[in-house]
Amino acid sequence: MALEILSFKNAIFFILPVVLSLLSWAKYRGLEYIIKNYRWVFVCLFLLPLSVVYDVVMYVRNWIVFKLNSAPKQHDNKVKKVQAQVKEWIKDGRQTQMCTARPGWMTVSFRRGLYKHKMRNINVNLIDILDIDTNKRTVKVEPLATMGQVTAFLNPLGWTLPVVPELDDLTVGGLIMGVGIETSSHKHGLFQHCCVAYELVLADGSIVTCSETENTDLFYSVPWSYGTLGFLVSATIKIVPAKKYIKMEYFPVHSADDIKKKFEEESLKRSNNEFVEGLVYSKDTAVIMTANMTDEADQDKINPIGNFWMPWFFKHVETFLTTGPAVEYIPLRHYYHRHTRSIFWELQDIIPFGNNPIFRYLFGWSVPPKISLLKLTQGETTKKLYEKYQIIQDMLIPMKKLQEALEVFHQEIEMYPLWLCPFKLYNLPGMIHPEGNQDEMYVDIGAYGAPKAAGYETVKSTRNLEAYVTKVKGFQMLYADTYLTREEFRAMFDHSLYDKMRKKLDCEKAFPEVYDK
Repeated sequence: MALEILSFKNAIFFILPVVLSLLSWAKYRGLEYIIKNYRWVFVCLFLLPLSVVYDVVMYVRNWIVFKLNSAPKQHDNKVKKVQAQVKEWIKDGRQTQMCTARPGWMTVSFRRGLYKHKMRNINVNLIDILDIDTNKRTVKVEPLATMGQVTAFLNPLGWTLPVVPELDDLTVGGLIMGVGIETSSHKHGLFQHCCVAYELVLADGSIVTCSETENTDLFYSVPWSYGTLGFLVSATIKIVPAKKYIKMEYFPVHSADDIKKKFEEESLKRSNNEFVEGLVYSKDTAVIMTANMTDEADQDKINPIGNFWMPWFFKHVETFLTTGPAVEYIPLRHYYHRHTRSIFWELQDIIPFGNNPIFRYLFGWSVPPKISLLKLTQGETTKKLYEKYQIIQDMLIPMKKLQEALEVFHQEIEMYPLWLCPFKLYNLPGMIHPEGNQDEMYVDIGAYGAPKAAGYETVKSTRNLEAYVTKVKGFQMLYADTYLTREEFRAMFDHSLYDKMRKKLDCEKAFPEVYDK
């Protein structure tokens, strides 16, 4: 007993100075420094294991659902439950506005949905793929089905979506009510342009279907409405034949003029390209990529970039700046989710050594941590630090303004890489459309990371970007923070049809406006 007490005292004598030293160091460095530079400790020890468990649970659940073929049978019952909640809200006197009960931390957006605390929360537990019709070339899905879930279902059947936005956890509902884009958008438009019908529960508890030929005004008002016209309960989406591989061609460029020239050439002039993408690594360097589906591949050039031990995609692409143009073949689903493992390049700021070969081989199977869990475990200090030191924005601008826009981004944030994704903006009714009366090619400039521009300030710099985007008749993706005033917001987005539908469907007491969300 005496020996045990002595051993305990010795342990305390050894540990106490270490603890005191760590506390002194933490006090000297400050909480802000520690959170900014050492959050990886918490992420690696806790969030990565939790993310793996979450993925396994959801995989097993979806497998059981589809094996029992219960999803289509239960859809109508689940929709009736949504209707019943809305009718109960009406019975209670419509005292507060409604929104979905899905917690804000579960969304992929880093923006915080504080409005949910003040509203009537409606449970919309609709996460399944309902039906595939190969004759009509459509698939019907519920709003919380994810891109990872949909591609895993369609690809083995020989089908895919025309537009498959990056990141496995993006939901169909988010991509419709918000916006979805991918490197095939220069041919097919945004995700909303691939949808042929929506099913919604309205503010009076009724259910309605809308399409290009039925309830047309509502059909064009749903995209970008962020759940402020009704609750989306299903969507019917186009599908196209899929092939086994993607043939990738990499074109490194080394001047601002060549970035513009090559990107426009591959997006506008070469109609055979199924996919076009650009990663800009500095003011004067970028890699422009084109891709096409194929069933044939040179076995020596197959690159399964989605395997956990492989380099992060944006790091792999960067090597072509020194090695020159190249061709390789990537398995289809690996291509669709090529930026998922590194959350584009956001993960390098969370786990700085994440692309190290040793980490990839030992722990790469556990990344990325779920964005929802990252948000859930953020304290107020961490949230403020992210707002202070990070920018996460996608700005949609006319292709003809690309070179000028890149210069503005360099002046305001000087943050690289930047993501370039071309898309066709159709001249259709709704919140966004070209300035003229014909379709126009736009480009999404995605900025995700830590700005290095001297004098960068979150609000001031973002507002400068927003002002430029408004000036050139562009648009801001609304998954991120916006600092526009209500008047500026309405100047950027066309509210005419949206306002008409809100009045017609009696939405004022039922749902907030998009700006308020």
